[in-house]
Amino acid sequence: MPADGPLFAGVPYDYAAVAPAGATLFTAGACPLDQEGSVVAPGDYRAQARRALENLTAVLHLHGAGVDDLVRTTIYVLGRRHHLVQVWEVVAAGLAPHRPPSTLLGVSALGYRDQLVEIDAIAALPSR
Repeated sequence: MPADGPLFAGVPYDYAAVAPAGATLFTAGACPLDQEGSVVAPGDYRAQARRALENLTAVLHLHGAGVDDLVRTTIYVLGRRHHLVQVWEVVAAGLAPHRPPSTLLGVSALGYRDQLVEIDAIAALPSR
């Protein structure tokens, strides 16, 4: 959706999305966990972002949705601004060409030891 009025048109995401009528899926934060529940790649922001995105995609698929059905994401990153950029590059590439409205923010702590990234999302479930 292009920006109108006072909104800057050059941002790498859409400002808003409208969910079609029907069910909405609210996910818990997708963490960079493996099948045993361990945080993958301690210290590696990009690898953790990839795994969190893979886990988010798996949850979407369990409910008959995909990344194109996302209407909002919030990406939490433990670290400094350049870490946020690294994570955003991975997430944006993993969702491309879809660009759901997103919030990217730095936090002082996340739930698991060695966790650097978490992705929260809302999706509009496809019509059944």
